[in-house]
Amino acid sequence: MTPSTAGSKATGPVAPSLRRQLAIRLSIGITLLWILALASAAWVVRHELDEVFDSALQETAERILPLAVRELIAREDQLAARVSRMTEHEEFLTYVVRNAEGRVMLQSHDVDLAQFTDPPRDGFRDTEALRIFSRSAVSGAYVIEVAEPLIHRRKAVLETMQTLFVPGLLLFPVSLLGIFWFVGRALRPVDRLRTQVTRRSGTDLRPVDATGLPQEVEVIALAVNQLLERLTRTLEAERSFTANSAHELRTPIAAGLAQAQRLIAEAPAGALTNRARQIEAQLQRLARLSEKLMQLARAEGGGVLAETPSDLSPVLAFVVEEFRRAGHGDRLHLSLPENGVAPSRMDPDAFGILARNLIENALRYGDPAAPVEISMQPEGGLRVANAGPVVPADQLAQLTQRFARGTGASARTGAAASGDGAGLGLAIVETIAQGAGAQLRLNSPRTGHKDGFEALLVWP
Repeated sequence: MTPSTAGSKATGPVAPSLRRQLAIRLSIGITLLWILALASAAWVVRHELDEVFDSALQETAERILPLAVRELIAREDQLAARVSRMTEHEEFLTYVVRNAEGRVMLQSHDVDLAQFTDPPRDGFRDTEALRIFSRSAVSGAYVIEVAEPLIHRRKAVLETMQTLFVPGLLLFPVSLLGIFWFVGRALRPVDRLRTQVTRRSGTDLRPVDATGLPQEVEVIALAVNQLLERLTRTLEAERSFTANSAHELRTPIAAGLAQAQRLIAEAPAGALTNRARQIEAQLQRLARLSEKLMQLARAEGGGVLAETPSDLSPVLAFVVEEFRRAGHGDRLHLSLPENGVAPSRMDPDAFGILARNLIENALRYGDPAAPVEISMQPEGGLRVANAGPVVPADQLAQLTQRFARGTGASARTGAAASGDGAGLGLAIVETIAQGAGAQLRLNSPRTGHKDGFEALLVWP
């Protein structure tokens, strides 16, 4: 049978990381802005290049036209021969000069006349492949058309955008890394505040340090400190009431117990004596409850950590010796390392209360015919185990709650009934363990057996 472990906590869904969310959203936002900026730059560049190229077209036409007209008038019969003698070269601009009847009088060597089919008119016009500027001269006797391929303009825009895009593409990963780094650096105060809160035990109610926090986070720290202050006052009032009440009850309980014992001694045997013994048993139970309440108030009141670490094995040996002198020596089997135990910061008095409650719980609910095993590990840890019935898993998880009682061993072994306990022993142990940063594990059955109960305390 697999041992059951008390105190396990169900893990919920992992909360989203604020750092990751900020970094991702900032990266997406910067990426979108960068793309928008590139699109805007492309539109502006195209518009400006169109203006420059249009100006070049117009300037070229107006420069060529007077020269062409002068040459045509002077040497009209030699045009064909002159055109044929032009040297071939790469042309970004082509031109055609026509007369009033539309006949081509002069042309560049690389011109495609099939693309100049539309009737010429002064000004700019676009075809599927060309941007054309037309200008007439000599009262419309001659018309020049200068054309530039639109693909040349698109290529110029594309190359310009590539010049802008490539450096940005190379800097984009660097900017993302920079965003993650800056976001992480900006959230360091939040991490520091989180560390202060998460590393604290349940009994550490000191104010958190709000020094150096940004305004947005400082407000949270101040609110946490106010909450801790109110919680401290509430808990102190509760502990004070518990401790004072338990202390004030000790004297009347002791007086009532003495009177009951005197009545038992003086009364004749019979119903009166039996009733007096019942009163004595209830007063003893009330005295134990008062003691447990004082121990619980001590555990909840803090002070479970010592200033300097110490070896707790002598404390355990002293507690066990007290139980042996009380008549339980034959049942207690103590095992301590020869070279002592690793020092612990748990307060020796608090550890004594913890060990006393674990041993008392094992003696009360364990099999009276079987020993109680008590041992400490050299690296730090306490184990108290006893034989007895297996505690169901649903009850095992509730044993550290206040006034919770196990099923006990009375039904099978004749031990004391579960109602005799105060139901505070393991709650006190759990409170001290949490305050000291230790971990309490309850197993049933005990390790290596098919029955019994085992309490394991591991401290750092």
